[in-house]
Amino acid sequence: MEFCRIAPDVKLGKDVKIFAFANLYGCTVGDGTKIGTFVEVQKNALIGRNCKISSHTFICEGVTIEDDVFVGHNVTFINDMYPRSTVEGGGLQTEADWKVVPTFIRKGASVGSSATILAGVTVGEGAIVGAGAVVTKDVAPWTIVAGNPAKVLRSIERK
Repeated sequence: MEFCRIAPDVKLGKDVKIFAFANLYGCTVGDGTKIGTFVEVQKNALIGRNCKISSHTFICEGVTIEDDVFVGHNVTFINDMYPRSTVEGGGLQTEADWKVVPTFIRKGASVGSSATILAGVTVGEGAIVGAGAVVTKDVAPWTIVAGNPAKVLRSIERK
């Protein structure tokens, strides 16, 4: 794991593979998961077992990715509904000045490359988010969504 920054407070499961230039701190990663190059996973993020997190992805605090999830390249998660740099009256915000809004990617879902998942969204079990989608509201289980904002294309037939 040369050229990786993995903080001592990271909880890694068995057989986790992390590629170069990743940055992980304060998070949990389940057994058998692969994390690509140039991925950042922030504190209090949870990634389940047997996930594939592709390169250049940003997983912020408050994101829960359940087991067997695919996350494509350059996916961005957001955890603040109204981000600001400073507080009223000046000065940079601190953690005390805003609230993390949780986001959930349920078991077996897939998120396509360059998708953006807004704060507070749940992507349901087995759902597929198309490449480049901007997900502004919950995605039902076993549904395919795409576009900006993401809209339902169809349901997925389960075998």
